[in-house]
Amino acid sequence: MSFSDLQFLFYFLPLFLAVYYLLPFRFKNTVLVLGSAAFYFWGAGARDALLLGVVILLHYGLARLMAGRGRTLRRALLAAALAADLLCLVYFKYAAFFLENWNALAGQALSLPRIALPLGVSFYLFQSMGYLIDVYRGGDPERNVIDYAAFTLAFPQLTMGPILRWRDWRGPLKGRVIRRQDVLEGLEYFIVGLGCKVLLADQLAPLWAAMERIGYEYLSTPLAWLGAVSYSLQLYLDFSGYSLMAMGLGQMLGLPVPRNFDLPYTARSVSEFYRRWHITLGTWFRDYLYIPLGGSRRGKARTALALTVVWLCTGLWHGASWNFVLWGAALLVLILLEKFCIGGFLKRHRVLSHVYLLVVIPLTWVIFRITDLRDLGAYFSRLFPFFGTPGAVSAQDAAKQLGSYWWLLLVSILLCLPQPRRFFEKYRECVWMQAFLFLLFWVCVYFIATSSGSAFLYSRF
Repeated sequence: MSFSDLQFLFYFLPLFLAVYYLLPFRFKNTVLVLGSAAFYFWGAGARDALLLGVVILLHYGLARLMAGRGRTLRRALLAAALAADLLCLVYFKYAAFFLENWNALAGQALSLPRIALPLGVSFYLFQSMGYLIDVYRGGDPERNVIDYAAFTLAFPQLTMGPILRWRDWRGPLKGRVIRRQDVLEGLEYFIVGLGCKVLLADQLAPLWAAMERIGYEYLSTPLAWLGAVSYSLQLYLDFSGYSLMAMGLGQMLGLPVPRNFDLPYTARSVSEFYRRWHITLGTWFRDYLYIPLGGSRRGKARTALALTVVWLCTGLWHGASWNFVLWGAALLVLILLEKFCIGGFLKRHRVLSHVYLLVVIPLTWVIFRITDLRDLGAYFSRLFPFFGTPGAVSAQDAAKQLGSYWWLLLVSILLCLPQPRRFFEKYRECVWMQAFLFLLFWVCVYFIATSSGSAFLYSRF
């Protein structure tokens, strides 16, 4: 079950909100825990739900044990917890990848039973790890297990983030007032996010699927570039749409789910782009990895080392495949170039810096999307046909696809700019805007009901 399922929209959410709003405050966190557990069990199954329950109890108990202990014991408890978290990630997410590469190097044929990745494991483990690190650094552990479970389990962010911080949720979990205006504004954000997902991202998805059917080695150069741009827009609208829905649901519950995207395609460098893209993951790596490794405070060599570790981990966090390692390495090279070589130039030349970003980011998303390195090489040979590949520069196939998708691409590009957000925020309380959102919701419902739909792209991470 996801936010764009009819079961969620017409069964789970109305029933949950009815119970949540009717009961007094002292029961709201319990309702949130039970409802979120049902949501997760419905979508993930018993095995994944059991693992999540163990993770919640383990981190709750270890944080309580840290309270008032000496530094040595707290450090040992933190190390044990982080080791367990990383072991869990390695087992479920990376074991098959490591074993496959070991077999290739050693000429062996070791095998593991196929293990399905638990839903949302990368997100809730990082959130739990951050909580323990904060407690180790002097934060107060939560004594109420229901409140802590609500922080980890809350269904608006459970499966795909944003990655929350305990310091932001502790106060609202202890006392919150849900106003009618909060509910209405949260519902508006939810509908906008649903529209981005269902009416734009899902409708762009067949364009990439068509290129896969054609075969990457048979694409023309214009179509290869069109595919890179369309996938960049699809991924943004899919994940930012989910994040808007999560933020809206959080506001409807009186809980702060932070904005996870801040118009990243208006950035002027790759560094700035990733300060605006998946913001909570970037700040997690900054606070718990980059700064502890020295950040930018201990010279260029230490900065380069810290960035290397962060981007290697960022690549692997997204998936157990060499293309993700390559994606992280490509971004690392670009960020190091910006930090030590071309950063000043980009700051001085506004237009060129935007052009630079809008060229390199789609190229990195191609690396992100294509898991097979041979297919990736074929795609890049079509993007850059320097060796005279026959038919590579023909524009006929691109023109055919543009005839079907031009309006989707145009609307998607428009939504990457700041003007639509400003317009929405300015007129959101107008009756005609609310009537438009009402119509938008039912158009989304029609599209969901009459098509197979697509899973959220980040649900596999």
